[in-house]
Amino acid sequence: MSTLPTPATSIRTPVLVAQMIVRATGLAQIVLGLVFWTGHAHRFVPVHIALGVLLVAALWIVAGLALSARVSVPLAVVALVWGAGLSVFGLDQDQILQGSAHWVIQVLHLAVGLAAIGLAERVGAAARAVA
Repeated sequence: MSTLPTPATSIRTPVLVAQMIVRATGLAQIVLGLVFWTGHAHRFVPVHIALGVLLVAALWIVAGLALSARVSVPLAVVALVWGAGLSVFGLDQDQILQGSAHWVIQVLHLAVGLAAIGLAERVGAAARAVA
């Protein structure tokens, strides 16, 4: 007699796949960001933006799956809001604090992105733990 998977157990693989996407795109984002900071390869900014969109989408998938299984609900909501904020901040960062102090915005952008990766890890781990 087989049992049907519960929402918590059926999300383990999709959460892991979404986390792997966050990890891969996050690493690519860090590498591209460092290349940009050195003043090179600015022609790849559209790639950086596309990967950022993919990272946020994967973060939202992790958070949405956790919410559907009622796992780590407050943190999953934070992840959804954080992803939206990261999207706006990332796309608008060139217009914030322009000039010689723009490096502050670049460091904040890195920190917000790293926090998004951390949120995906934390929410994903909680979701996979109940499976």
